[in-house]
Amino acid sequence: MSRTEIIWLGIGFLGQGLFFMRWLVQWLASERHNESRMPIAFWYMSLGGGMITLAYAMYRKDPVFIAGQSVGAFVYLRNLILVHRSARAQQSPPPPPTPQQGPTVTGG
Repeated sequence: MSRTEIIWLGIGFLGQGLFFMRWLVQWLASERHNESRMPIAFWYMSLGGGMITLAYAMYRKDPVFIAGQSVGAFVYLRNLILVHRSARAQQSPPPPPTPQQGPTVTGG
């Protein structure tokens, strides 16, 4: 096996390892809160592991693996966008109240 093959094999295992670890993170978060939880780290690890695994699949020229990892990347990215949008909405202060019209005073 060439040095390049060994490096790419390591990259493939790194991606799969990161992809697996996201489930461990999710499981521990759920156990800690005694309910099903999906921490933001799960989505970052999904995206990172998926992209690394996609790079490996592209190197191996595996169309099935490439298709699966490509679609997953869009899902993980979309979930991160939704998480950050929700967090931003919760942090922004409520809009100021609209001024109410009082009685009109006319001079005379």
